[in-house]
Amino acid sequence: MFDVVVIGAGAAGASAALFTAKAGKKTLVVDNDKSMTKRAWIENHYGVAEITGPDLIEIGKKQITKFGAELVEATVTDVQKSENGFKVVTDQNEYEAQHVIVATGALVTLAETIGLNTKPGTEPRIKTVLDVDAAGKTNIEGIWAAGTVAGVSVHTIITAGDGAKVAINVISEINGERYVDHDVLKS
Repeated sequence: MFDVVVIGAGAAGASAALFTAKAGKKTLVVDNDKSMTKRAWIENHYGVAEITGPDLIEIGKKQITKFGAELVEATVTDVQKSENGFKVVTDQNEYEAQHVIVATGALVTLAETIGLNTKPGTEPRIKTVLDVDAAGKTNIEGIWAAGTVAGVSVHTIITAGDGAKVAINVISEINGERYVDHDVLKS
């Protein structure tokens, strides 16, 4: 049983998983290696002079595994309510989770399959997004969404921030109190 399963390891998903894993939550990231960030050249990401999308994704994957998240390459085909939360079904396996974060970028097919509410997108070329509240909650309790699929701008700095925000909200809900992650310089 995982505390959190994140679907997608692009900027939003990896950022969410980084926070949940670093907070000690048992985290699984399922990624099909089809992120639109893999085609990006990025010069507008604060703190980074320039980077390719594939390099940004690889750094994110290294960060999440550094903090103990498990990463599997697979395609999620369904998410079903279970007795203890959710069953996340992939083309290779099944996993149990208390919470699910959908971070599938421009892709909403899975979300529609599992019954998440959608609405028209506002970004160019993003036709449909998930209907989420300010915390990232969808219409199904325990399923959250972050990044472009949740209606935020496609820019990696913004989707990464949204992934972090949603993760903080998930962690806070699990803990029963507001969670803050601040590291201090080591002397």
